[in-house]
Amino acid sequence: MSPDSYEARLRAEGLQPSGWGNGPGDRYGDHAHDYDKVLVATSGSIVFHLTESGQDVELKEGQRLDLPAQTRHAASVGANGVSCLEAHLPAGSLAQPARYRPEW
Repeated sequence: MSPDSYEARLRAEGLQPSGWGNGPGDRYGDHAHDYDKVLVATSGSIVFHLTESGQDVELKEGQRLDLPAQTRHAASVGANGVSCLEAHLPAGSLAQPARYRPEW
């Protein structure tokens, strides 16, 4: 599937996604957001380290992670970099806890 197709699917859910990407090996330190976030990898891979549960979730192309507000997480970009679509929602819009959706 193409990045445009993933974007169309998110928009069909009423979401307003925007794109971002990082190079191989980039990292994000532990943090949380005050909004709910929907993430879809469109190429490459990234591992989200869910601090409180101790779970690591690797997103590859076409896979999705629903991340409720205040979910502490860090991230590590894979060897080929990553491109993602991301949409923000008001806190409380997504069910708790974080939900990995490999086939959505």
